[in-house]
Amino acid sequence: MTLKRLFFLLFLLLLKLNTYADFSYSTRCLEAYKDIFSLRLNEARELIKDERQQNPQNGMPVLLDDYVDFFNLLIADSKSDYEKLKPREDSRIDLLDDQDEDSPFYLFSKAEVYMHWGLIKGRFGDYVASARDLKRARNLLAENAKKYPDFILNQKSLALIDVVFGALPSNLKSVASFFGMKGNIRNGVAQLERLASDIKKTKYSFYDDEVIFLLCYVDVDVLHNKNNYNKLRGYLADMDNRSLLKTYLQGYVAAKTGHNDDAIEYITSIPKGGAYISLPYANYLMGTAKLCRMDTDANVYLSRYINDYRGVNYIKDAYLKLAYFYLLRNDTGKYNYYIKLVKTKGYASDEKDKQALREANDTRPDIDLLKARLFFDGGYYAKALAELKDKHQDDFKSQREKIEFPYRLGRIYENLNRTNEATINYQRAINLGRNTSYYFAANAALSMGNIYERRKDLRKAAYFYKMAIDMKGHEYENSIENQAKDGLERVN
Repeated sequence: MTLKRLFFLLFLLLLKLNTYADFSYSTRCLEAYKDIFSLRLNEARELIKDERQQNPQNGMPVLLDDYVDFFNLLIADSKSDYEKLKPREDSRIDLLDDQDEDSPFYLFSKAEVYMHWGLIKGRFGDYVASARDLKRARNLLAENAKKYPDFILNQKSLALIDVVFGALPSNLKSVASFFGMKGNIRNGVAQLERLASDIKKTKYSFYDDEVIFLLCYVDVDVLHNKNNYNKLRGYLADMDNRSLLKTYLQGYVAAKTGHNDDAIEYITSIPKGGAYISLPYANYLMGTAKLCRMDTDANVYLSRYINDYRGVNYIKDAYLKLAYFYLLRNDTGKYNYYIKLVKTKGYASDEKDKQALREANDTRPDIDLLKARLFFDGGYYAKALAELKDKHQDDFKSQREKIEFPYRLGRIYENLNRTNEATINYQRAINLGRNTSYYFAANAALSMGNIYERRKDLRKAAYFYKMAIDMKGHEYENSIENQAKDGLERVN
């Protein structure tokens, strides 16, 4: 065979391979995707491996592999795993470049890889790289939407990116602006809610679990909405019943919206076994929920979280909760022991851990005020009020407690729909705390804005939202400011 003939045959072979490169949600790929969103990641890996061997021309396993890494990093929260896996982003983009350019999944799958890594990089503090990847993702999705306007999956990721950039704290907006990126939380949420309904009628209805996962994350962690429990619970009911993610989200949403008994029930029923990925955060969630209910075994779950977790978040906060567990039992020795661990263990990168460190360095909390706070966090508002009803301002010694007392009463009264009493106490907290580093005054102003917005008094709502924004140098500043800015945008 001549050299020329050999090159010609090789050319035909390569042409044939390229011709048959495609994106196919085969039966194996579909099952792998479902396993990923059930957090059965080992089963997903096996199915992806089988698909790659049986259909090496299929580009879908590349995208599914990226989902597996995304969830692993999201759950493990391990910086070392992140550094080890990060190079896979470029190699996957290279593999996807060789796939069928005429498929709507061609640009979409590359955008998904960039989006996954953009979100993960942001989580680990690589903000410039995160913004760059999310911009690439948005550009690819926008191009894909022009080519395939009826490809509904574009909407899922465009909506999420809109929310992410809309929710950025002030100190990161300059990074986003450098890349020409901005977002809108309300637009993104509205698009996700429409998609949750519309996608059921399409051939991509199996993406429903992912859309619900995003909606729960946005509603609870971005909007901090405590009033959508029944709506989110309705969404979650549609997820696969064997899904660990479903049961975990049910518990998470319940815990974050003041439905503590439901949270404990859901987390207790989380499916277990070798098929499922380890989920240490479920122990943190359970320990916190049990502490709010004053259960005697809350310490078991908080200790289990500390022992099993290999990431960087909520370690200080878990130690602080253990300290409070023993303080409530008048065990000052163990209280002091765990307060020391708050100061020496874990990291102060997440807001919860920063707050835990501040509290550990502050005076020992008043027992009744601590109980009221924990009962409130669990949604036990009548019990919370009972702890404080016979208290007076002069009963508290520290500046922190003198401000927290009216603030906590305001929060309790608001959730009991006694808003006149809530606003009186919020105003007291503002007067006492607006020039301190405690978050009570700023959050009281934010809550006042919410109350007046619900009353349709938009002028007063705007006044208090602006007041919350103008307070600087306090705890939870980014979160409170973002919520106040979103409120100000709604009422103006």
